[in-house]
Amino acid sequence: MKISYKKLWKMLIDKNMNRQDLRRMTGISSTAIAKMGKCENVNTDILLRICAALKCDITEIMEIEYDELGSDSVKFMPGSDA
Repeated sequence: MKISYKKLWKMLIDKNMNRQDLRRMTGISSTAIAKMGKCENVNTDILLRICAALKCDITEIMEIEYDELGSDSVKFMPGSDA
């Protein structure tokens, strides 16, 4: 299971924007943009700043992609509160 930002990249295309435009609009670092480009986790503050700048909901910029084999079950450690 991983986070996908494909929705964000499509939204930028639809708005005739590129990643640098997004960076300038939001003040987020090029490192954060690069992490999202590699489907890596970023701080929720970054996601909120993107949503505020694009006037959208978080579900419009990201989604969870599950493994093909359905082996995405979350494993809990014994004694955990989860």
